[in-house]
Amino acid sequence: MAYPTDRKYTKEHEWIQPNGNTAAIGITDHAQESLGDIVFVELPKVGAELTSGKTFGTVESVKAVSDLFAPASGTVTEINGDLATSPEKVNKDAHGAWMIKISLKNPKELDSLLSSSDYDKFVAEEGGH
Repeated sequence: MAYPTDRKYTKEHEWIQPNGNTAAIGITDHAQESLGDIVFVELPKVGAELTSGKTFGTVESVKAVSDLFAPASGTVTEINGDLATSPEKVNKDAHGAWMIKISLKNPKELDSLLSSSDYDKFVAEEGGH
C-alpha cells in the first residue's frame, strides 16, 4: 500500500496532515484493516486540548476498541460529525476520512513523526507483510 506523502504517521497508526498551523488527523488504512468493521468513533469536543502521544478518543470495531493517540499537541478546532452516524467511512477511505482538525501548538513536533515511506517500512516489519 502506498501511503499518501502529504502527511506524517505515528507508530500507533494515526496520520496527521499539516496545513500551515492547523492539521487534520485520522487513522491509517493499515489501522482500519486491522480493526475490521468500524462501528463507533468517540472523538473529543471542539476546544479540547491534545497532548502529543496521549489518547484523544477511541475507535470501536466488531473486533476491539482501540485508543486514538494524538500525533501532535494542539487544540481541537473541528470534528468530523459524519463519523458519528457513518463510522464506516473510515473503512471505506481511511486517508480521506479525517477525524479531527487541530490548531498545532508546536508544528516542529511533526518532525519526529514517520514519513510515508518510513511508515510503510514500519508496517511491513511489524506485520511481516
